[in-house]
Parts: sequence; structure tokens; C-alpha cells
Amino acid sequence: MIFDSETQNHMLVGFIMAEEDMSKTWEKAEKMLAKGNATGCLDLLREADPSGKSGTTLRIAGEATWAIARKKDSKAEYRKAASLLRDSVKQSPRNKASNSAYNELLNEMQDKRIKETAFPRLVNDGTPTLAGIGALIGAITVALLVVKAATYAPPTDLPTEAKMRITWTDADGLFNDEVITIDLAPQSAPIHVENLHLHAVDGNYDNTQFHRIIDGFMIQGGDFERGDGTGGYAADWYGYCDGQAMDSSLDCGGGKTSYTIPDEADNGLLHTPCTISMAKTANPHTGGSQFFLIPEDSTPSHLDGVHTVFGDVADGCEHITSISEVQTPNKNPSDPQNSDEPYNPVTLVSVTTNGGTNTPWWYFW
Repeated sequence: MIFDSETQNHMLVGFIMAEEDMSKTWEKAEKMLAKGNATGCLDLLREADPSGKSGTTLRIAGEATWAIARKKDSKAEYRKAASLLRDSVKQSPRNKASNSAYNELLNEMQDKRIKETAFPRLVNDGTPTLAGIGALIGAITVALLVVKAATYAPPTDLPTEAKMRITWTDADGLFNDEVITIDLAPQSAPIHVENLHLHAVDGNYDNTQFHRIIDGFMIQGGDFERGDGTGGYAADWYGYCDGQAMDSSLDCGGGKTSYTIPDEADNGLLHTPCTISMAKTANPHTGGSQFFLIPEDSTPSHLDGVHTVFGDVADGCEHITSISEVQTPNKNPSDPQNSDEPYNPVTLVSVTTNGGTNTPWWYFW
């Protein structure tokens, strides 16, 4: 759409006014916080910037939540504040105020022996820690040996459905553009569902490739970082870096590109035909962004309890089967390449979800 110069000028003026209004709101919010009205500060920010897209909004909201945490001496509020400031840094990586506040908060939490997330406190690679035993003692004994990251408290509005638009050239040489619908399992795999959702909202999956396709087994995609199966990372901090439980996201040597998510593979969901599961390395808790879809003629039960199933394909599984049958070097006896990458691109055009939000900060209201 092309606008005339007068319309463009009106749009520019409107944008500048909106920015000026937000600047005034931030200034007012910070004054309220300075006077000890943290709750009023948060209410003002939520009303003015409900999407939470601004790093400044997230920073001030984090500082206000931090003030509440101090007043209540609440571990939960401290963790909320840390999440808000972490998201602020993610939105504005070079913002000194955000980075300074986040680091100062983490130092205070360390002094108070409060970890940045709750769930790593109970387990480490599937084995209960002393904190986990203390929290559960009296209720269970032997069962502690198989406790996973059960203390994770996901948002209450996690999506229940995802739609994936995929384009590919099938084995008959015909071009396809189809949508598959997935019923997600937020009750059984909340971390994985939230991770997929956040990646989808951020647009990380848009126009990425299914880089690994094995007929009669699965199709794998989601590597938005490198596109070849060696990249991708978790959409948020879930207490793990490269599969290792960490007390703080600052302990991740590779920064956010080292973020991984804890396994939820013992959730009772099986690798039956037409399911979606998390791809990872041979080590536990190493999932990031990659996933795989199982076609109609595959039941890879050897993956049960190892990889996390987090949804069922409700519509369009025949398309997954069609994609699994496309030509790859490993299916071509005359091709010396040892590769499961398809000759013709299989493109994940987009992923959308029906719930949740792209405003992590309002999880805490």
C-alpha cells in the first residue's frame, strides 16, 4: 500500500506523539515507584503498554516487582522481577539501565540464596537435590528418584493448538502448500508448549527448513539459527544451559544461545503416529527449538521416555506422510551423499498458536 505525502506526515506525527506519550508514562511510573507506590506503577504500565513490547516498560515493571519482593520478602516476587528484567535485557541488549538492574537483582538474589527459577531447585538431571528432598519429604520417598522439573509454574493461558503452514514438492513433483493443525498438551508438557509458542510469536520458525527427513520415521525442523540441525536454542530461560542445570542465566557461557529446556519425557505421552516431539542431542535437557513430526506409518517407540511428546496432529497428518516420502540423497542409491536433507526445500512458512501471549511480563499480574 502506498500513502501520499500528507498521509505519511500524519502517520509520522502520530508515531512521534505516541512515543512522547510513552516517555511521559515511563517518567510518571518511575516517580510513582520512587515514592513507594510500586503497585500503582505496575497498574500504570499495564494500562499504557499492555503488550509489553518496550524494554523500558519491562525494566520499570521489573524494578517495581523487585520493590514488592523486598517488601514481602517473597521468593516468587523476586523471580518475577528477574524474569521481567531478563526480558528487558532481551528486548534492549545494550541498554545500560536494564543490564545494571538485572545484574544487581541477581546479586541480591544470590545473597539471599534465591535461584532465578524455581524448578531446578528440585532436580539435577533427574536426581532430586537437597532442596527438592526438603520440599517433598513426608509426602514421597522412593518417588523422589524420578521427580522432574515439576515445580515449574507455567502461565495459565498456554495455547492448546498450533497451526503450521508448510510448502514442499512431493515425490510426484507436485508443489504443495498446506496447513497442519496440532492439538498441544499444555497440561502434560507445559514447558515445551510454552517454548514452541514463544518461538512462534517471535517469528523464529518463519520460513525455516525441514532439514532432516526420513521416510517411515519422521520429519525434523525448527533450526532457525543455522538451518542444518546444529542450531537453535530455547525461547526463554528455563534453568538449563546446554543441558546443565544452572542457578542463573548469567552462568550460561554462551548467553541465550546456550538456553535449553528440561525434559518432560516422562509425561505418559507416546511416540505414536501423528504426534509432535522435541528434538535434542543424546544428552538430557538439551532441547532448544527443533522438533519432529511423526507420519502415519511410523511408531518410534524407542524414543518414549527419552524425547518429549507435546502434541497430536489433529488435521493434516497425511501431509506429514507426504513430506516424509520426498526424495533425499539417502533414498537415492546413485547419490554418494550421506544426507537426509531433501533435494527440494520443505519450508515451514509459519507457526501460529491459539492462546498465550507475547507479553511475558503480564504472566505476573
